[in-house]
Amino acid sequence: MSDLETSTGLDTPTLSELESEAVRARPAFGEHSHILCDNLVRIYKTEGVEVVALQGLDLLVDKGELIAVVGASGSGKSTLLNVLSGLDVPTAGVARVAGTDLLAMTAKDRLHYRRQVVGFIWQQTARNLLPYLTARENVRLPMRLAGRRGRASRAAAARRADELLELLEIGYCAGRRPGELSGGEQQRVAIAVALANEPQVVLADEPTGELDSENSEHVFAALRRANRELGVTAVIVTHDPTVSEQVDRTVGIRDGRTSSETLRREDSDGAIIAEEYAVLDRVGRLQLPRDFTSALAMERRVRLELERDHIGVWPDRPRPEDPQ
Repeated sequence: MSDLETSTGLDTPTLSELESEAVRARPAFGEHSHILCDNLVRIYKTEGVEVVALQGLDLLVDKGELIAVVGASGSGKSTLLNVLSGLDVPTAGVARVAGTDLLAMTAKDRLHYRRQVVGFIWQQTARNLLPYLTARENVRLPMRLAGRRGRASRAAAARRADELLELLEIGYCAGRRPGELSGGEQQRVAIAVALANEPQVVLADEPTGELDSENSEHVFAALRRANRELGVTAVIVTHDPTVSEQVDRTVGIRDGRTSSETLRREDSDGAIIAEEYAVLDRVGRLQLPRDFTSALAMERRVRLELERDHIGVWPDRPRPEDPQ
């Protein structure tokens, strides 16, 4: 027995016990994230064919962050948004938004979640608004559906509707119906509708997809204003480079998994520097960009070598120094 054990009368912890304690003390994956997807899977059937839309997707979004999600058609980005909005139920994995477990919700929980926790903006301008209501009435409608009734509640809802329209710089549209508004004005009213019940997260599916460049800028400016002034977390699925290039982080999705992230920062001269990274998931997988692998004719397998400060990746071909 050691002097330490003799003097204290306590057993010295073993190496395995110390390692276990270190693991327990380590923060859980995504513990503090506002949006967490861990090995997320979504499978659905269409015309009798089973489609694996999300294949173990990982995603972390911090509270108050504004991010863009990009990817080719069929990559899984719209499916991801449908899962996060509560429209689709995940098949497996972990999906949590603002502390809500999306795999464990009852039908009642799901209704509350969609009315109170998240706001959603569709690409189609006509899908977001009721044509026979004015802009102010459209913004007030979610508050009525959430149970805000009575004279005092109606007055508060009217005030909030007007405040949101003013915040998004379309206060002049309050008394107009959607048919009297431009596409960009309709989408900004739709953002106000999504914000009506003070959600923690706003999700937008191609919100500028039907708009020209000028209206697209107005709509994105409205989303950015809501993010900065109201502190709402925002996730925007987009093909629009004018949108994806104006956020601090763009997440690329390919084949149902997150494949890349582009981070933007301002240098000392005020210029924006964008750096693209491949995403390494929790089991060590990453997706190499297709233009990289095509340029080097990489197929099926590659050769890896661990260097002092990096990992080398080579095509599966004999090296010049290898014996023939």
